[in-house]
Parts: sequence; C-alpha cells; structure tokens
Amino acid sequence: MTSPTPDAKRSGASTAAAAPTAAAAPAAPGRPTALAERPRVTRPRDWSRKEKLGFVGLLVLATFVYFYDLTVSKYGNEFYAAAEWAGSQSWKAMLFGSSDSGNSITVDKPPASLWASALMIRAFGLSSFTVLAPQAAMGVGTIASLYCVVRRRFSAFAAWSSAIVLLTVPVAVMMFRFNNPDALLILLLTLATGAVLRAIEEGWTRWMVWAGVAIGFAFLTKQMQAFLVLPGFALVWFWMAPVSWKRRIRDGVLAIVAMIVSGGWWVALVELWPEDSRP
Repeated sequence: MTSPTPDAKRSGASTAAAAPTAAAAPAAPGRPTALAERPRVTRPRDWSRKEKLGFVGLLVLATFVYFYDLTVSKYGNEFYAAAEWAGSQSWKAMLFGSSDSGNSITVDKPPASLWASALMIRAFGLSSFTVLAPQAAMGVGTIASLYCVVRRRFSAFAAWSSAIVLLTVPVAVMMFRFNNPDALLILLLTLATGAVLRAIEEGWTRWMVWAGVAIGFAFLTKQMQAFLVLPGFALVWFWMAPVSWKRRIRDGVLAIVAMIVSGGWWVALVELWPEDSRP
C-alpha cells in the first residue's frame, strides 16, 4: 500500500484546520442568527405520582377554605349583589353592569366581575350561595394557577409554599369569599403572569398575546389596577426573552394590541350605544 506524500499530508491538515474556523465564523453584525429566532422550548418538570396526589389535596383544601360556610356572608357586598341580580333578569343590565334591571344606573366599575354571578343566579336562582360561589371557585382556580406557574421553574416544595401562603393569608381568604371584583382580578393577573413566563421560557408569540388578553379582561374587572403589573412584565420580557430584539418589540406590540382589543371592545360598545338607550 502506498503511503501518502508529504504534500497530501499538508493539504489534509490545512483542510482540517480550516473546517472548525469556518464553522465558528460569527454571523454578520446586526443580523439575528437562526438560533436566536428559534423558540427555546423546554419540557416542564415531571410530576411524580406523590406530587399529583399532593396537588389534588391542595385543591381539596382550597375548596374547603373558600366554600366552607360560605353563606355566612349573606349576599356579600350588596351593592354588587344587586347588580348581579339585575344582570340575571336582563341581558342588557348584565352587559352594562346596571344596578337595577331597568338600567337606570350602573355600578362604579366595568361589569366583568359581575357576569359569573349573574349567570349563576340566572341558572339556579338568587341565593347567598349563587352570589358568592363564583368568587370561591376563582380562588381555587388562582391557587391551582399559582402552583403550576411556580412548579414549571422550581421544586414542588416551592410551588406548595407559594400556594399555601396565598391560601392562608386572611385578606386573600376574605377576598375569595366575597363578591368584590378583586377575586377575578387576581385570577386574571396570575394567568397573565404565567403566560409571560411561558413566553420567556419558550419564545412563542401566542403566550404574549394571551397575557395581553388576560390583562385586557382584568381592566374590565377593576380598571387601571390591572395595569400595575405592566412595567414589571415589560422589563422582564425585554430583558430575558430568548428571541431577537425585533421579535421582542413585535411580540410586545402584539400583546398591547390584544390587551386593547380584549379590554376595549366593551368601552367601544358603550360609546357607540345610543345615549338615550344606555344607563
């Protein structure tokens, strides 16, 4: 067998040396690489059977805390209870959040927090339970959402601790056992937080859009209080998003558009409704 000549050896060595250099050549400045544009998908941490049972136990505990002797509060905030009853009698009153079925005057906030109770009263009749049960259910949903949001990034212990703190804080217990707008507001902001974190984790546009939708409906719940989280969301998104700056700006704009649409449709409807026909 003929051995390679010195020239062939030198040629092979130079080719091998050039290969890693070419592979490591950086992209042109100002142009995002394919990797930067590709969403970074990570699998959520697996839940063991023990943890699943613990999660179910947590929801059972939350259900007990929020529903036990719920009717002791009678009709809760009677100002909103009257509007919820009116909404069960008139679809127009439910749409506008009127305090009476004749649509003479509305409550002091947008009507989103009234809709769940109004529908339950329409279905099952007026009672203390039908007025307050939707807020208690929102409390259970908030506990579940908070646990899942924390669990995606941290241990089961951290998720449990977060959920238990919320579950046992007296003001939170009162909030989810009363028919004030705060119950729905906290649920929506928790869902929005989870959506923003998923967007940062995976880089998908849809999660930012869903965050905008949740905040828009939170505006229909308690107006400007829904926007208190926006500076923090924007800072975290632009700082940590796994996509190019062009994508960060685009997805941020799409989230704002989704927020305006989900919160602004009702405002536009009220403005376009004939003035002599609205409360």
